[in-house]
Amino acid sequence: MEEKEDNNFVYIGKKPVMSYVMAVITQFNKGEAEVIIKARGRSISTAVDVAEVSRQRFLKDVEVKGIVIATEEVQREDGTMRVSSIEITLGKM
Repeated sequence: MEEKEDNNFVYIGKKPVMSYVMAVITQFNKGEAEVIIKARGRSISTAVDVAEVSRQRFLKDVEVKGIVIATEEVQREDGTMRVSSIEITLGKM
């Protein structure tokens, strides 16, 4: 995945969906043209929920511009593990 400035990224973790939705809304209110939602592993379904709730409930003028899926290798104490990842790019229409 290509690296960009981190100011328009929302990284998904273990918080409730609405916490990340508010982060997405905040980024658009700051003037960002695009916001990229990133997640790995079990957080991927939360990332999809964040994108859909943001689009359908709060930001009617935002659409999904792109989705990138990949597999990343993560170093662990007991070796290397492969983890799925997703990037969902939301942008103003």
